Amino acid sequence: MGGTLDGAPVNPCVVPRLVLASSSPRRRDLLARIGAVPARQASPDIDETPQPNELPRVYALRLAVEKAQAVAREAGEVVIAGDTTIAVGRRILPPATDEAVQRKLLALLSGRRHHALSAICVIDAAGTVRTRIADTVVAFKPLSAAEIDAYVACGEGLGKAGGYAIQGRAEAFVRFLSGSHSGVVGLPLFEARALLKASGLPLG
Repeated sequence: MGGTLDGAPVNPCVVPRLVLASSSPRRRDLLARIGAVPARQASPDIDETPQPNELPRVYALRLAVEKAQAVAREAGEVVIAGDTTIAVGRRILPPATDEAVQRKLLALLSGRRHHALSAICVIDAAGTVRTRIADTVVAFKPLSAAEIDAYVACGEGLGKAGGYAIQGRAEAFVRFLSGSHSGVVGLPLFEARALLKASGLPLG
C-alpha cells in the first residue's frame, strides 16, 4: 500500500498526473523538453510581497512552496511550482510593472553581475514536499541609454523579474553566465527532472 492523500490510498502502480502550478506557457514549454507534460495548469493566488529583511534565496523558496500548496491536488496528482527571483546582493528586484520601473531595473543591472534564483517545489501524490534551487550568476554588458530604450520598446521584458527575458533579445546583453540557463528562463530543468523522478514521474 502506498501513501495517502486526505485519507485515500495512493497506488504506487498508477502513473501520477502532473499539475503545473502556473499559467505560464514558458514553464509548460520547458517541462516539455524533459518529457513532462502537465495534465493541467492552475494559477496559484498568493501574496508575493517579500517579508521584512527576507533574503532572496529564502524568498524564492518560500514562494515556490506557497505556489505549490495553493493548488488543490486530486488523488494521483503531483504538483510542480517555481519562482524565479532576480537579486543584486541582498536586494530582491521587483517585476517590471511598467516601462519606468523597467528602465530603472535595466540601468541597475547594466555592467554588473546579478543572481537569478530559480526555486522549485514538487508535492507528490502522497503529499511529500521536495524543493531545490538553482543559483545562476548573470553578468550584463554595460547598457547605453539607447539600448535600454530599444529593449523597453520591444515590450518583451515587461512584467518579468528584473525587467528582462533572457530567452529573447536580452540574451545579447549577457557577457557571462554561470549556472542554469533554463533556470533564468523560469524553470531549472536539471533540478526539475530530479524532483519529478523522485516524486514518481516516469521520466527517461
